[in-house]
Amino acid sequence: MSSKGWVSDLVGACIAAGIQEYVVCAGARNLGLVVALADYAENEEAGEIRVFSHFEERAAGFFALGRTMQSGVPCAVITTSGTAVAELLPAVIEAHYQNRPLLVISADRPKRFRGTGSPQAIDQVGLFGTYVEGVEDIEWQDDLTLFDGWSGLTPWQMNICLEEDECGSGANLRMAKMRLGELSDTRTNIDMLPALSLIKEAWRGLVVMLGGLEPDDREEVLHFLRDLGAPVLADSTSGLRESLGHLALVDGDRILKGNPPANILRIGEVPVGRFWRDLEALPAVKVVSISRTGYAGLARENTVVFGDVSRCIRAMGEVEKVGDTMDYLQVSKRKRGRFNELLESFPESEPGMMRMLSVMATMGQSLYLGNSLPIREWNDFAQRDAPYERVRANRGANGIDGQISSWLGATADEEDAWGVFGDLTTMYDLSAPALLDQVQCRGRMLVVINNGGGQIFGRLPQVQELDDEAVDLITHPHGHRFSDWAAMWGMDYFRVDGIEAFDFEPGEKTTVVEIRPDSRQTAMFWEKLASL
Repeated sequence: MSSKGWVSDLVGACIAAGIQEYVVCAGARNLGLVVALADYAENEEAGEIRVFSHFEERAAGFFALGRTMQSGVPCAVITTSGTAVAELLPAVIEAHYQNRPLLVISADRPKRFRGTGSPQAIDQVGLFGTYVEGVEDIEWQDDLTLFDGWSGLTPWQMNICLEEDECGSGANLRMAKMRLGELSDTRTNIDMLPALSLIKEAWRGLVVMLGGLEPDDREEVLHFLRDLGAPVLADSTSGLRESLGHLALVDGDRILKGNPPANILRIGEVPVGRFWRDLEALPAVKVVSISRTGYAGLARENTVVFGDVSRCIRAMGEVEKVGDTMDYLQVSKRKRGRFNELLESFPESEPGMMRMLSVMATMGQSLYLGNSLPIREWNDFAQRDAPYERVRANRGANGIDGQISSWLGATADEEDAWGVFGDLTTMYDLSAPALLDQVQCRGRMLVVINNGGGQIFGRLPQVQELDDEAVDLITHPHGHRFSDWAAMWGMDYFRVDGIEAFDFEPGEKTTVVEIRPDSRQTAMFWEKLASL
């Protein structure tokens, strides 16, 4: 089958626009696209094009999302027609809320088949709704400008309608007047008055809440926080949790709930901690956010400063030191000691083993935290002395979906990449290791916290009041192990049943570390913690 003609021209136009990475899920309908892409990949004149492949669209979509997290520029995922396209919806939604440039290139049957019920003919245009910035619906005879209206900063869909074995010519393709991946925030003025006014009211109580930050923003934010001197409640994904020293709040969610400040300055993505959700019921607390995505993260009254975080911080100029007017840091200092005592008393509890794992993970070059329990327990119980070089996570709209695939995409070229996932999260993404032979695996550590189900739900007060059958329906208890899964994909495997078993080391290929906390110690830990 020849790849010459308008299909090849279209792929060439994508490359010329700056799309250099592609994740392919091949099928009969998109064969012409795949062949054309392979031809360009072998042609040195086309530049350095990178092509990944996966047999399963959902994992491929999250892997492509991970690539955008790492590079900051668009990555395309190519699917065949039908429900294969629908499998990308979770990744597109997550990319939308992260402001990541995920490009969907969906092959489709010709437009005349829509509404006929013909095989592999569904309405692919509009499938992603408001979660894509726009859709291009393309047939060979169309006269159009590609990527017209796309910022190159959020998801976009290119739906290509193809006849059987189509490779003909005839399309009149033009490029929009831009090159994707070279765009920046062009706004000249950012109004920082809401944040500056909040800081002036620090005498009434001010706490900074740090959500996820882009790596390039972290140094600027750290200098600002040190100059400000206010207490900080930091998510691990900020990359600054271990660098804040005495400014960091330990057990901050409970400290702030018991004695809320008058003002919250949020920097970065929406925090994952409990107190951020508690703010919905605390309208007297004034909240100002500085966010690259523009999302408030709250349904109540608040103010959002939308823009590049580093630019926003610089736009505030020098700030006066406000300190800790509510003595939160003194309370936090006492909490730190009690936390350490509890972790030492119950070393094989889930939090205790998470603390030990966090020490081991400092030998890695990057850290990825799966959603749900791992990211919350890492925030609360991980070591605070040694910073991690790069910390990543999905925002969370996808829940536990596609986490391992996202990690592989975000760390495809990195040695010594560590990822920490729950057991149900891992089972949700069992096909992800099909990508291992396309990424760097030296020193790669895939850690599974296997507590026998979704135990994070079992700690909810409303769940604890239910009978055992109802609890089982919610927590999905299981007795599965991950050794056979590791063997299936050729990964090394270690099982950690006790604190003495933390003697594993990274190897030349991916290693699965299955950690089995002691359920009795875990229950006792949470009971003691609740009484502090």
